[in-house]
Amino acid sequence: MAKNRTSKYNKKIGLSPGSVIYTGDKETQNLSIESFDYNSESVDEKTHGQIEDVFHFKTTKSVSWVNINGLNHVDAIEKIGAHYNLHPLTLEDIVNTSHRPKLDDYDNYVFVVLKMLYYDKDEQVITEQVSFILGESYVLSFQEAEGDVFNTVRERIRYAKGRIRTLGPDYLLYALIDAVTDHYFIVIETLSNKIEDLEDNLFNGFSQEEISQQIQNLKREVLKVRRAIFPLREIISKIEKNENNFIKDKTIHYFRDIYDHVVQISENIEIYREMIWGLMDMYMTTISNKMNEVVKVLTIISTIFIPLTFMAGIYGMNFDNIPELHYKYAYFVLWGIMIILFLSMLYYFKKKKWF
Repeated sequence: MAKNRTSKYNKKIGLSPGSVIYTGDKETQNLSIESFDYNSESVDEKTHGQIEDVFHFKTTKSVSWVNINGLNHVDAIEKIGAHYNLHPLTLEDIVNTSHRPKLDDYDNYVFVVLKMLYYDKDEQVITEQVSFILGESYVLSFQEAEGDVFNTVRERIRYAKGRIRTLGPDYLLYALIDAVTDHYFIVIETLSNKIEDLEDNLFNGFSQEEISQQIQNLKREVLKVRRAIFPLREIISKIEKNENNFIKDKTIHYFRDIYDHVVQISENIEIYREMIWGLMDMYMTTISNKMNEVVKVLTIISTIFIPLTFMAGIYGMNFDNIPELHYKYAYFVLWGIMIILFLSMLYYFKKKKWF
């Protein structure tokens, strides 16, 4: 039975460019805002109930990270966009949760869209869009719901681990993108384990219908991961060109490290994609072999019974002058010949290793 599917784009059809329309499915998500304002000496971490509470971070001399959860609150997104002078197309892309990862340069900020990937407790891959705005002294991040992969970044800011508190907002953007990229490794490792388990199940003769469903699910997962990760190479390439003043030259080296990771992940994804196609071919070969075994057994049975049926057909004809018809032991002789013929054919097939 076909599934009833609804398009995410119905809400945007016919509207002018720059219309801020939330296209996700988390319509009841609460608005959650957290901020980190820090320098090399101190850090101020807060949670906020109103979007207006984070307006002042635009002009602070320290580095500020404002994380906003709840893209369904379009009014709040428009307010912060107006205060931070964000382009309407940027706001449109922030709330468009199916947007392709990308990087856009504007006069007063850099806009980055990524896909955050992680597995839930049922080992189902979850894709969530996260958007970043890099300004002179701040980074704004927008997420669809609470829960992310940035806890390590928060810990580094709180306890001054590494160099994050001594560098600018461009390094903070690098740290956030790097956290997203690091979780890609966890995702592809889980994919690798799933493929290995599927190989074992295929060789151990699990239910054919179950194996087929697992292969289809893995194909969908790999395609979802591939769509999320591959555009990141283009994003990092744009950053390396350094066509804006927001990312310093000394931070470019760190982004190159992300590029190396993305190349490695992309290569692994292509390998896993080929492995899944190989599993599909193996699955089809297994089914074909089993069908061949069945056909071979039926063919042997048919071949054995053809001469027996021929003999039974001759002596089953209604003629009076069949020579052996009135012989006293004709019935037993016929049975003996048929049994000897049956055993002889079995011996011949066995000697030829046909079964």
